[in-house]
Amino acid sequence: MIDSLILQQGSDWRAQAEVFDEIFFVFLALGTLVGTIVVSYTLWNVYKYRDDGSEPKDSFDAPVVGELPTGQGGPKAKKLFLSFGLSAIVVISLVVYAYGLLLYVEEGPETDEEGDIEILVEGYQFGWEYEYPNGHTETGEMIVPADQRIDIQVTSRDVWHNFGSSELRIKSDAIPGDTNSNWFSVSSEEVEAQGGEATFLVECFELCGSGHSAMKGQITVIPEDEWEEWYEDTEGESNSSRIDAPAPGGVSA
Repeated sequence: MIDSLILQQGSDWRAQAEVFDEIFFVFLALGTLVGTIVVSYTLWNVYKYRDDGSEPKDSFDAPVVGELPTGQGGPKAKKLFLSFGLSAIVVISLVVYAYGLLLYVEEGPETDEEGDIEILVEGYQFGWEYEYPNGHTETGEMIVPADQRIDIQVTSRDVWHNFGSSELRIKSDAIPGDTNSNWFSVSSEEVEAQGGEATFLVECFELCGSGHSAMKGQITVIPEDEWEEWYEDTEGESNSSRIDAPAPGGVSA
């Protein structure tokens, strides 16, 4: 729990995908636990208070349809307020926990301004173009280093698009004349796990025309030293992607 609230120390940042996976796991685990307890308690009461054909005991306080079991501080009232109290504790704890994580997702980890990498992402019918701080552009493929916060500014040159990668849990509207900010980060461990070069599919999540389904791209993450060497050789150049990408204004064959 403490590790979840302290989301970055030095270079140990939490990627958005990791944060969302953790939130999903916590909600799933707690929901399964609470659901199991509630269903088990319900089934136990069904068995305990089943109608076996005998006369009920004089002390049996039967529930009345349409009436809250508040009583005068009796056992039913205690159970009611106990269940309400426990439910409130669980819900409030989950809200505080998830809100803290989502604030981190929105703001991102703190970095030195000199170390920030900001890339302009421009959507068009039907592809993606990426412009780096030195003016270099890539079409279809964004190449970035591991263990770095990558800031993206997303816009469009024609119609509404939506830039997103399900694997990285990022998604931003690409609107003509407007810019939306987002960020992501990929660890070197993930890069090593994929053989030294991690790739993530980019898709458009906004219906934007006849070539919408073909509007795909790729984010390629490589070790930082390899990226710096690649970046030094890109000044003023513009390259098409190493993957097949549709030409601006058309649909890939």
